Amino acid sequence: MPDKPPSKTILLLMPTTTYRAGPFLDAARRLNLYVVKGSDFCHVLADEWDIPLSLRFRYVSQAVEDIVAYARDHSLDAIIPVDDYTTEIAARACEVLGLPHNKPEAAVAARNKHRMREMLSASGEWSPYFARFDVSIPVEEIALEQPYPCVLKPILLSGSRGVIRADSPAEFIEAFGRIGRMFARSSDRPPDPDPDANRIMVESYIPGEEVALEGLLTGGRLRVLALFDKPDPLEGPFFEETIYVTPSRLPEATQHAVAETVQRASTAVGLSEGPVHAELRVRHGRARMIEIAGRSIGGLCSRVLELGLGVSLEELILRHALGEDVDGIGGKTEDRAGAGGGTTASGHPDDPVRAAACTKAAGVMMLPVPEGGLFQGYDGVDAAKKVPGVEDVVITAGEGDMLTPLPEGASYPGFIFAKGDEPGQVEQVLRTAHGRLHLRVKAVLPA
Repeated sequence: MPDKPPSKTILLLMPTTTYRAGPFLDAARRLNLYVVKGSDFCHVLADEWDIPLSLRFRYVSQAVEDIVAYARDHSLDAIIPVDDYTTEIAARACEVLGLPHNKPEAAVAARNKHRMREMLSASGEWSPYFARFDVSIPVEEIALEQPYPCVLKPILLSGSRGVIRADSPAEFIEAFGRIGRMFARSSDRPPDPDPDANRIMVESYIPGEEVALEGLLTGGRLRVLALFDKPDPLEGPFFEETIYVTPSRLPEATQHAVAETVQRASTAVGLSEGPVHAELRVRHGRARMIEIAGRSIGGLCSRVLELGLGVSLEELILRHALGEDVDGIGGKTEDRAGAGGGTTASGHPDDPVRAAACTKAAGVMMLPVPEGGLFQGYDGVDAAKKVPGVEDVVITAGEGDMLTPLPEGASYPGFIFAKGDEPGQVEQVLRTAHGRLHLRVKAVLPA
């Protein structure tokens, strides 16, 4: 019997550097969707790699025009941005084509750290001191004026790249120059004419435990899919993320404070539809927003949600983009006051915050890069996989790839996935498995 023909068509906007192409394509196959791939391959290679739409992601207006032109002859039911670089393009194209979308201004703000802070502050949300500086400014003139400790961040980069803590004017000057050198040699940063491509944001250091929230927005209402603890201290000078574990071990009232903060931040920035990924600091029961993005969690980390939800995050995103009701898919959807009670987390029926669906203990470790050089491989992968509770060890780096530690580094060489009966057990499984791995790199002599 022939397979049923695909019922709907989606456009996936996938940068060539993304880890997320495979999971989204797998989810689309399970849902029997026809996928149009839009990527930043050159038009010659696009034909060779079966990329129907070769798009110049760095030139937003041109990319939108190309998508709209394609849609004149090919019906599209949804446009899905896979990574940060494509969220604004997706929003603007959906606006023209009448598809569900975030406002383009919201997509911009969720990528631009300084604009995000401006909008949160304007809405009355708590905000640290923050300021924006062009990388060409004489740094000695501003170093003495900053509050310490503070954190310097490239405005348009993600994944902790270039994020450096400074505790003194001397450290500020050193960090400012280091980020400037990153800009000078970076090949994947957004180009001009966006002036923020060469700007640095400085904000007061926010103390506390760091957590990450993964959710879906529908008509501006947040459904929490997972709240992750980050058990390793992230105090600087660099902020290399390693372990994510869910469900959170924070007190329930604190978890609710996190969810409410993300709900308010989403509204303030203007995000209303689709995935949201937020990073926060928690201290004394209060949640402070670090960053909020109108896209799903990066790398291969989404696999953790499948371990906890029983359904892939990508499938939820695709179903949601196509207008399906996903509240009953993956984990619990009842409120914290109890299933069927008719109230939500705070006990009020109009409270938009939903309880986290991901209740099974699961976690991921993004393998750190302690030293730079040419990747030669890992010893002990089989031993790590045999640790009870380990679901998989995935090495994404290839032999000969250049590994670069943070703050300059842009990727991790691999991931460990685990699940267990409770979050503390999962954390220990990840640490045990990592202890059995030995990274081999070949030093590269400076030119």
